[in-house]
Amino acid sequence: MTDTPPTTTNRQYISITPLLKRLWPSPAKSKVTADEIALAISHIFTDQLSAVQTGALLTALHFTGWDRRANVIAQCASAMRQAAVPVDIAALKEVIRQKRKTLQRGSYKGGLCDIVGTGGDDHSTFNVSTTASILASSRLLVAKLGNRASTSKSGSADLLGCTLPIPPNISAVNAETIRDVYRRTNYAFLFAPVFHPGMKYVATVRRELGWRTIFNLLGPLANPVDGAIEARLVGVARRDLGPVFAEALRMGGAKKAMVVCGEEDIDEISCAGVTYCWRLSEELNPEYRETEDGDDTSDEDDDDDDDDDAPPPRTVVHIRDFTLAPSDFGLPAHPLSTVSPGLMPQENAEILTRLLRNQLPADDPILHFVLMNTAALFEISGICDHDEESEGVIRERGPGEGRWKEGIRRARWAIESGEAWRTWNEFIQVSNSFDATTSRS
Repeated sequence: MTDTPPTTTNRQYISITPLLKRLWPSPAKSKVTADEIALAISHIFTDQLSAVQTGALLTALHFTGWDRRANVIAQCASAMRQAAVPVDIAALKEVIRQKRKTLQRGSYKGGLCDIVGTGGDDHSTFNVSTTASILASSRLLVAKLGNRASTSKSGSADLLGCTLPIPPNISAVNAETIRDVYRRTNYAFLFAPVFHPGMKYVATVRRELGWRTIFNLLGPLANPVDGAIEARLVGVARRDLGPVFAEALRMGGAKKAMVVCGEEDIDEISCAGVTYCWRLSEELNPEYRETEDGDDTSDEDDDDDDDDDAPPPRTVVHIRDFTLAPSDFGLPAHPLSTVSPGLMPQENAEILTRLLRNQLPADDPILHFVLMNTAALFEISGICDHDEESEGVIRERGPGEGRWKEGIRRARWAIESGEAWRTWNEFIQVSNSFDATTSRS
């Protein structure tokens, strides 16, 4: 019996039968490792795994719960990023460095930021993270990874494609043009199919399985410019995934991030009530020590030492959990029904435009919803630590020692000053400026 599907080319696929046998029913007893799973997942992106074995792998991971383990998510996300269209991160960081002087504020160093959710919360809320990403670009460099809708009516790419009078050309932002985008604006929307073409090989299997697979969790961690991301806000649609995602982010090297889940199982900061938060922050390691002559012991390179004898690092990343409520942002609560219009992309795009042009009422629930999530990204980036010499700066700290109300002040400024609208139009102009020789779909 062969694993080769009946195709006209009689293609030979890699067999992962030995791994599949160990994955079910008890991968722990069979000592399956995250590395083995990530290697199997990596074969999907190069079309080296048959549809049958792909489905079997995703099914085994789902029903054993191993697709919800931090190390598996971290390793598979790394494999997905490695399979993405390669971006010259060193050259991109040089562009970022050149803009740093005008952007660096507080503990924000001028790096890229992302705000993204796993989706699948079945609430069909307005496109909050996409809108918040545009507002945040008024003061941060934003790399928003997004795609078309899979479970909702209006995905981020669907929304942006309906903006008037001219939508951005999101397919023109690719590995070759992205540096030029950031030279000319603070915002870039990274259209997932452009950067992750290998995902097309699993699309049919995912659709026919009928349940959410590990790929629904990998998306938020698969940003192709991950190596240049400084801060991110990640929403998950189940509370039990919060600490798992936080740990996966830490394993992946994240130092500034927050994972959130609304009490209603919504993958955003909720405007209706409590939001559970897991915040990653880099802090000085109390166990770190210097030698008597002031040398950094963590930099010593002694080939004779075992890893267990390695000196402690200078800094460590801590994860702290707490809850937030709309009142912590200085805003009233709004039922999810007021921000879940279930509208089509064209209608959501009209709301987006009105919001960016400061045409929504000051007490509009969708406006407040967007402001809270933008404020959180501002706070996580560190820009709220910068005390400008201007009236109105809010120094009050709330849960998790965050300056959430200061984040709201800055988010409102992004709209009222017209800066968010200006940055958004810069991105539209830049993305439409690339010709057919520099863009690809």
